[in-house]
Amino acid sequence: MQITVQLPDDLAQHPNPGRDALESLAIEGYRTGTLSHYQASQILGLSRFEFDGFLKDRQIYDHAYDVEDLEQDRETMRQLQAKGLLRA
Repeated sequence: MQITVQLPDDLAQHPNPGRDALESLAIEGYRTGTLSHYQASQILGLSRFEFDGFLKDRQIYDHAYDVEDLEQDRETMRQLQAKGLLRA
């Protein structure tokens, strides 16, 4: 699918305004959880590992923390408690 976006004149003066807008879309979509890691990487034409590097280069370390993340963390804590590595 192709989407056309009208950019403000000041943004259009950037060396590659279309790419800048696309990167912003992917970053914000990933941060908010609207886009998965895989979807954001695909929008930019990057592999998953390249997308990790892209985020790191821009000092972006956060993403949406959802219920699935919480459940995974809770399960990890249960496992650590069962092994005696974490106190309740």
